[in-house]
Amino acid sequence: MESILLEILEKLRAGERVDERALKAVLHAHDKLLAPGEKHFSKKALLPFYLRVKEREPERWRAWGVTPELERALVRALRMKPRRTASGVATITVITKPWPCSSNCLYCPCDVRMPKSYLADEPACQRAERACFDPYLQVSARLQALTQMGHPTDKVELIVLGGTWSDYPRAYQIWFVAELFRALNDGVAADGTALAEACRERRSAYERAGIVSTEEACAERAAAAQRAVTAGALSYNEAVRELYGAQSGWADVAAWQCADLEVLLARHRVNETARHRVVGLVIETRPDLITPESLTLMRRLGCTKVQMGVQSLDPRVLATNRRATTPAEIGRAFALLRAFGFKIHVHFMANLLGASPEADKRDYARLVTDPAYLPDEVKLYPCALVDGTGLVAHWCDGSWRPYTEDELMDVLVADVLATPAYVRISRMIRDISSGDIMAGNKKTNLRQMVEARIEKDAERQTSGRETQPAARGLPRTAPVPRVQEIREREISLAEVDVSALELADVAYETDVSREHFLQWVTSEGRIAGFLRLSLPRERAMRALFEGAADLRPQRAGEAMIREVHVYGAAARISATGSGVQHLGLGRALVERACEIARAAGCERVNVISSVGTRGYYRGLGFERFSPEGLYQQRDL
Repeated sequence: MESILLEILEKLRAGERVDERALKAVLHAHDKLLAPGEKHFSKKALLPFYLRVKEREPERWRAWGVTPELERALVRALRMKPRRTASGVATITVITKPWPCSSNCLYCPCDVRMPKSYLADEPACQRAERACFDPYLQVSARLQALTQMGHPTDKVELIVLGGTWSDYPRAYQIWFVAELFRALNDGVAADGTALAEACRERRSAYERAGIVSTEEACAERAAAAQRAVTAGALSYNEAVRELYGAQSGWADVAAWQCADLEVLLARHRVNETARHRVVGLVIETRPDLITPESLTLMRRLGCTKVQMGVQSLDPRVLATNRRATTPAEIGRAFALLRAFGFKIHVHFMANLLGASPEADKRDYARLVTDPAYLPDEVKLYPCALVDGTGLVAHWCDGSWRPYTEDELMDVLVADVLATPAYVRISRMIRDISSGDIMAGNKKTNLRQMVEARIEKDAERQTSGRETQPAARGLPRTAPVPRVQEIREREISLAEVDVSALELADVAYETDVSREHFLQWVTSEGRIAGFLRLSLPRERAMRALFEGAADLRPQRAGEAMIREVHVYGAAARISATGSGVQHLGLGRALVERACEIARAAGCERVNVISSVGTRGYYRGLGFERFSPEGLYQQRDL
């Protein structure tokens, strides 16, 4: 292994390009020297070996003569799955423990080993089960994995999934998030040594409670209850109460899975300057459980984005699928989330029971055009039939069928093309294994198929190039992008000439605010960074918080910066990376937002900062917290 690394280092010193092809050649040459039967070398083992030697054998490592610049080049060459941090941050997804759900949607999977709507075969769920759903163990394992893959983990976005967050006890919510921060504050060595003792102690606590964590043991323990749920003899909630209730080891564990806000806030303060800082905290819930009280707690936890299961805006489809909400409730949830400054990430489904391709297209168009809604980000995916759900009976009697591939592509293409420039479609499929899908789409490259169809249709329709009207938020000279949504336009890992970027403003109206989506774009419309500014309308805010003025999160005359994001490969904190981070684009976006707010008559600007970005915003003049303590604030 050492000889391979030294050969790669020599190539880098000589200025040679070490790409995938060059790496394969080096590995293949060394494989030829192995004795018959010996295991071949692999790329994924090289960086962990390098990091292990650097930490445990410093003299040996120093003999390699690796400078900081050379090490950066080596890490770039050996990094696995580079797109993992192409959006600018390292993302860590964690799953809460199984818990009774206050809803019973027709299409929702009922795997009793998981929180409602998730399946044990999904990658994040597999990791969570192995960690006994413990937040500290989940984060420490992912930190170690990302480090060994060569990704910077200075800036971390935490995504907390698990059905409906607001269904869990308040003390568990606080404990769960506090443990996420504790794991990040404790840090991680290249081989996990820094957290090993704490992780051993935590695992021992679960073992003493009799909680199993291997896939085989978990499956065996839940098998009888799962068969009963699938057969309809037991509800998901009944099975979960049986498996995780008072008569199980989980009851013993629940006694210490609780914390108060003082513990959490202390860990927040540490994280402001920690090695692994939280730059985003995402929580998942339902529209009918979004209230000023629940959002106030989420904000105190450090949450900056809320994932909300909307699924449909058609009242008939919602009722048919036992979705216990209405379009009016969904609209109020949007208004409250916007008032609190959260980024709004919604789930939207095609092919639900009672829907049709044409109705689905109209439904999505309403989501992205009606001022009552207008999300910032969307998970757009087709309904898939999973055994044990209420939808199975409708499939059997013919009242529901999955769309054909052409029908599904027609819907998704129309939806993508209808998506405005300020919305990001984050994904188009659920992480459900094909073995779990009884009927419906099983193709994992669905997004690529949609993009290819759009490209083919565009080539067939026109061979000329139009220019983009300035009102759409792109430079006047830009060719019309066939797709406006953010993910398609991200610069990702590409290099960009910062001096050639143009700052464009997409302004739009919601029921409670005027929004400005400020974006740095290239002449081709590629996006390098953006900011979301919300200018609340006072009359609408008073109506929204009528009878609950004391719960209003911001006062009259205050604007809200809901998100600032600069793309490019994640750069380490206080260092310049190979992309566009740390080059002043974020600062310029904030200053422009303050100018717009001042011109609109605002006296102050709030920012929904993450715990790990508080220092950054202090440097931009956000020197104090709002009177409610939920936002950093700057006078205009």
